[in-house]
Amino acid sequence: MKFKKQIIPILAAMMLAAAGAAQALTMNGAGATFPNPIYSKWFYEYNQKTGIKINYQAIGSGGGQRQVIAGTVDFGGSDAIMTPEDMAKVSRGILHIPTVMGAVVVIYNLKGIKSGLKLDSNVLTSIFMGSITRWNDPAIAELNPDVKLPATNITVAHRSDGSGTTSIFVDYLSKVSTVWASQVGTGTAVKWPAGVGGKGNEGVAGLVQQIPGAIGYVELAYALKNNLSIARIKNKAGNYIEPSVESTTAAARGALRNMPSDFRVSITNAPGEEAYPISGFTWLLVYGKYDAAKGKALVDFMKWALTTGQKDAPTLHYAPLPASLIEKIKAKIATIQY
Repeated sequence: MKFKKQIIPILAAMMLAAAGAAQALTMNGAGATFPNPIYSKWFYEYNQKTGIKINYQAIGSGGGQRQVIAGTVDFGGSDAIMTPEDMAKVSRGILHIPTVMGAVVVIYNLKGIKSGLKLDSNVLTSIFMGSITRWNDPAIAELNPDVKLPATNITVAHRSDGSGTTSIFVDYLSKVSTVWASQVGTGTAVKWPAGVGGKGNEGVAGLVQQIPGAIGYVELAYALKNNLSIARIKNKAGNYIEPSVESTTAAARGALRNMPSDFRVSITNAPGEEAYPISGFTWLLVYGKYDAAKGKALVDFMKWALTTGQKDAPTLHYAPLPASLIEKIKAKIATIQY
């Protein structure tokens, strides 16, 4: 009896210590600003549920990829696919885990002209190449005959940091313009022919807000948060599409039918009557191997994000992942060793 009385407090202390250790666990990540609004919500909610703290620095997809390669974070965030060369630098292996889909939108600052200005691929490329320099240019006016366009100078605002949002945007421009593809190309950072740079989606949104006549590109949530005017973009089917959860989902339909097993896929300039042409996935970049505590915590978080967390996507203007894709992602997550 005396032995039982002694052992119970010991067991209780061990259980409390184990619980305290779980609650004290902290994971660190860095990368894309594109999904930061939903990641911030997810990490907070998951901490309230489990006690596990997830710190995330929204430094851009390029920075996230570099830190994953260096091994200075537990995971990265990226809207850009890592190259095979960069993936080969990670001895623990690297997986691309889709979390949500989103739209990269074209924003502008023109007094008296609200959202809905029509732009096609030729005009958009010419603006960002620096060859269309005024808003009343005949090429823009032809697409918008009912809009009185000012002679205001156009100021292009682009990202100054390595960015998955940039990667999605220039991937689209490279698909629709051989000039862009040959002279500028793709990547998380490019040599911009024109304009001024801002750090993060917030930086570009701020530049467009501050500069009359400015045009830029950001993730949809940032445009709506800052009440910025958003362009309708002509898609592959010839329709001018407003960016939304629904039109982003439409853009993903073709890719979902032929989804590669590693989920490294582009959905820009997708076919479909209602497809928004500048859409993309965003991924968590996770290692193939972890220690037991962090591996279990990260796998549990990803399972939670793929199920419970998806309900937050539409309210924050992201498109949730389809159920059929989620099942494939869960199978991939199950391969992580810890």
